[in-house]
Amino acid sequence: MNSPEHGSPTGQFDAVIFDLLTALIDSWSLWNDVAGSEEDGLRWRKEYLKLTYGAGAYRPYETIVAEAAEAAEINREAAGELARRWGELKAWPETHRVLTELHKHAVLGVVTNCSVQLGHAAAESVFGDFQVVITAEEAGFYKPCRETYAKTLEAMGTDPARTLFVAGSGADVPGASALGMPVYWHNRIGLQAVDDVSPTYVERTLDRLLTLV
Repeated sequence: MNSPEHGSPTGQFDAVIFDLLTALIDSWSLWNDVAGSEEDGLRWRKEYLKLTYGAGAYRPYETIVAEAAEAAEINREAAGELARRWGELKAWPETHRVLTELHKHAVLGVVTNCSVQLGHAAAESVFGDFQVVITAEEAGFYKPCRETYAKTLEAMGTDPARTLFVAGSGADVPGASALGMPVYWHNRIGLQAVDDVSPTYVERTLDRLLTLV
C-alpha cells in the first residue's frame, strides 16, 4: 500500500481511523432489502447493534446477526442471505472522493465489528489503500471494547491525540474517546447518542473531514 506523501494541511491529525459498515458504507439499505422493508431492517439492525455492543469477547459475527434476526422477529435465514449478498454493499456517495483526498496526507485505517472475511472484503470494495484494517474477529473483541481500538492504534503506530476516529454509531463515540481519540461522528441517519459522551464533531456527511484533516 502507498504511504501518505506529506502531513495534514491543518497539522491537527496524522491519521484517521474509520468505522466501516456505517461510517463509510450504506449498510442500512442492504439490511432493509434483505429484511423485506425499512421498518423490519431497522428493527433487525438495532437488535444487532445491541448484541454486538454487549458481546465483549468475539463470537461468530454471523451467529450474532442470526440471533438479532430472531430477536427482531425476522426469519433467521436472513443472516445467511445477508452474507451471500455482502458484495452488494455500497459506499456513501462521497466516501471514495473523501478517502482519496485524505490518503494524500494522512494514514488511514479501519476497525469494524465483523468477521475477517466479510470485513476485509467490504474494506477492499470501498478503498484499496487503507494502511490498516482490523476486524472484531482479529482483535478478539467487539467494539466498544477498549481492545479493538487499542489494537488498531497499535497497528497504525499513531498517537491517539493525533488520530481522528470517524464513528458511524453512537457507541463508538465513548469507546474511541476513552482511548484519547477525538471523534467525528458521521451520524447520517440521526442515531441517538450513547452514555452522554459528546463527539468533537457531528456531521451528516463525510465532507467536513476534508477541512479538518
